[in-house]
Amino acid sequence: MRQVAIVTDTTACVPPEKVAEYDIEVVPVPLIINEKTYRDGIDITPTQFYGMLRQSKKLPTTSASSPSPYLEAFRNASRKAPCVLCLTEPSRFSAMYNSARTAMETARTALKNVSIEVIECTTAAAGQGLVALAAARAAASGKVLDEIKQTINSIMHRVNLFAVIDNLRYLARSGRVPQAAAIVDSILNIKPLFTLNHANPRLVGLPTSVKGAIGRIVNLISKTTHDGNPLHIAVMHADALEQATSLKEKITSRFNCQEIYITEFTPVMGVHTGPGLLGVAFYEE
Repeated sequence: MRQVAIVTDTTACVPPEKVAEYDIEVVPVPLIINEKTYRDGIDITPTQFYGMLRQSKKLPTTSASSPSPYLEAFRNASRKAPCVLCLTEPSRFSAMYNSARTAMETARTALKNVSIEVIECTTAAAGQGLVALAAARAAASGKVLDEIKQTINSIMHRVNLFAVIDNLRYLARSGRVPQAAAIVDSILNIKPLFTLNHANPRLVGLPTSVKGAIGRIVNLISKTTHDGNPLHIAVMHADALEQATSLKEKITSRFNCQEIYITEFTPVMGVHTGPGLLGVAFYEE
């Protein structure tokens, strides 16, 4: 029996096959579309969501998970191991960390013989997913809680994330950027390229095509890693599988990839960025 069970949520963009392979408990984040609530990954897939987003006149909204789904996940995880480690995205992005902490406090009474710890990731989206997978692999190998915490604390500080947004229209609709920025974007056809590296998102480039953005992303990976060292890479996309496949092929041909996979960008964040987002999260072995 393993010593630690891993819990995360759907914002981590962990592909279903890897969730099953490592027996990870995943908390679904609610999405509200036309006043109907969907559980991300259960009631609606990312592909279905982005199809609806393209057609929707009213921008869907998100709702942070309440403590109840986390408590249920902790209960399920406790049947697999005496210790539970939960990973959430940074609290500055959502209330999920606080919800998980509340559920942990409740579990002290409801699950008295289970040790539960909640860790706030310093990265998000597929970056968080890479951390969760590293934790799950360590748990599967029989490592104890303190050993797994050491592993993920080391990895979190090495994760980089770069992504390009197809257009600013959805960010403007959500109020995240001024409407004027979306108008300029549409005229100049720019593709904002940003990083999320242990801080708030930061702009790192303004390519004018997806092909140019792919080249910039590959170059950024090269600049932030050492030649020949093994890399763990997640290629994420929002209803842009063809571009994601192209990016993966370019990365595979140029770098030593110990792990590389394509995953769909979480709708919880994609509701603001819109379809067409393309990016990578990675860390060096």
